[in-house]
Amino acid sequence: MNSQQIQKLRTDLGLSQPEFAQLFGAHSMTVSRWERDKATPTPYQLALMHQFRQTADVKKAQAEETVKNLLVGAGVVAALIWLLGAKK
Repeated sequence: MNSQQIQKLRTDLGLSQPEFAQLFGAHSMTVSRWERDKATPTPYQLALMHQFRQTADVKKAQAEETVKNLLVGAGVVAALIWLLGAKK
């Protein structure tokens, strides 16, 4: 995971550098250094980051599917209301 991917993961999770650092047992300045490519996370920290990335991607896909289903459902309801109203 490179510096840009680390920063993207942090922002995708909606975390500040201090919050992100807490997840990985690091100092917020260390996260800053990771994001500027001045330091590298440990293999353990990288493994955790990959797991967070996978989980975030799954949650995002689930949320997108839920929104799609809600929009389709709303469209069906709107069509039914329109059809029932048109028969009056």
